[in-house]
Amino acid sequence: MGQLLCCVQVDQSTVAIREQFGKFDDVLDPGCHCVPWFIGSRIAGYLTLRLQQLDVKCETKTKDNVFVNVVASVQYRALAGKASDAFYKLSNTRTQIQAYVFDVIRASVPKLNLDDAFEQKNEIAKAVEDELEKAMSAYGYEIVQTLIVDIEPDEHVKRAMNEINAAARLRLAANEKAEAEKIIQIKRAEGEAEAKYLSGLGIARQRQAIVDGLRDSVLGFSINVPGTTAKDVMDMVLVTQYFDTMKEIGAASKSSAVFIPHGPGAVRDIASQIRDGLLQTNQVQ
Repeated sequence: MGQLLCCVQVDQSTVAIREQFGKFDDVLDPGCHCVPWFIGSRIAGYLTLRLQQLDVKCETKTKDNVFVNVVASVQYRALAGKASDAFYKLSNTRTQIQAYVFDVIRASVPKLNLDDAFEQKNEIAKAVEDELEKAMSAYGYEIVQTLIVDIEPDEHVKRAMNEINAAARLRLAANEKAEAEKIIQIKRAEGEAEAKYLSGLGIARQRQAIVDGLRDSVLGFSINVPGTTAKDVMDMVLVTQYFDTMKEIGAASKSSAVFIPHGPGAVRDIASQIRDGLLQTNQVQ
């Protein structure tokens, strides 16, 4: 009905290309337009002005000879002011954009190692965008943005990279564990040294207390019992300690202590040996 009345409708975000007798005549904006077919006018086609996206997957090789699949996403749209160029100069816009993306990626990625390619995705995308902008602007298209959305190496390469990363982390964990064990051993040694030091102080104080007690006992006994000498008192104290020790040994059910010689008379011999040793030391000094 619209064709019979020479009226056509152009939708929003779309332009129509009008020809007259096969020659470009005008670009029709959205709305209703009169196209008198009886004088040779006709609509050659429609061109969308909406933002479009093209995903391009390109296989290439890095500088360290690793094959990767690079996925680039190109967002583009036709310019209303250059609609005739966009309609007439390119027969397949997506194929043309794909060819430029292949060319730039295969010229940029082989200059980089695999790790550098991952780190410089933005630089690769910028190079693709600049080349497309320069080439496609002559055909009436605007490149809005170009993204490198994925760099995917071979499955064996990814597995090897994961194993390298895992080995590095295991090595770091082993170093941390060894350092922790080292600190534990140092702290344990410091604790044992402190404990032995304190134990030595306790034993020294205990022996000093025993010596002080014996001295007080000898002096007190000599004063209270006239006619006794310090030797007699020491012999009596040693005999008393001897019998106390034998009593404790007999009271213990699993004692393995053995005294040789074990007779009571041996106490006098021990006392004589201690006394002779002290006398010899005094003579030497």
